[in-house]
Amino acid sequence: MSAATTARRSARKAKGDGHLRRAEILEAAERIFIAEGYEGATIRRIADEVGVSSTALYMHFPDKGCILLEICERTLRQLLERNNEIAAKPLDPVVRVKMMLEGYMRWGLEHPNAYQLVYSAPRPVSAGTWPEDTVDLSTQCYQSFAKVVREIAASGRLRTGTADSAAQALWMSCHGVVALLASRPRFGWCEAGELIQVTLDGLLNGLVVD
Repeated sequence: MSAATTARRSARKAKGDGHLRRAEILEAAERIFIAEGYEGATIRRIADEVGVSSTALYMHFPDKGCILLEICERTLRQLLERNNEIAAKPLDPVVRVKMMLEGYMRWGLEHPNAYQLVYSAPRPVSAGTWPEDTVDLSTQCYQSFAKVVREIAASGRLRTGTADSAAQALWMSCHGVVALLASRPRFGWCEAGELIQVTLDGLLNGLVVD
């Protein structure tokens, strides 16, 4: 038996709380999927990262496609909950749009690995087709936001474009900020909070009549 194998086995964790172990697997898989790509990641590599055997990992997930799916579903549900909470607030729609976009960017920066898996990395063909309800989650996240932009358009406050083109331009622009900050961390970016505020002020002042 090699020294590396012995070291791996000795580092493996004792059985613990199933919910906590499942969360550890998801967090480790996020890191590995980003670093090595979905195709390059293996169940053994993920298991080693967590400190469990491959057999133990299979007790939680039948394959890595299921791991990827759960990461994406969990991430999308978090964003949807935030968007729905803000959309329901009794505030001016411009204020709500700004809150939703700021929340979207900060959420993406807080979870850069999951964000890249959901919004930046191409979906691996070998991972299989996502269930319809997962695809629908992504659509709901955007529609919750776009509905508030439509309120602005309905009040005649858009300087240019339609409700749909304005909503899409806002969403895409903010995605660019998060994607670049996450994927190019060594570039000399300004402080993230400042970039978020400058982006939001520039976008909304350009699109919305006070």
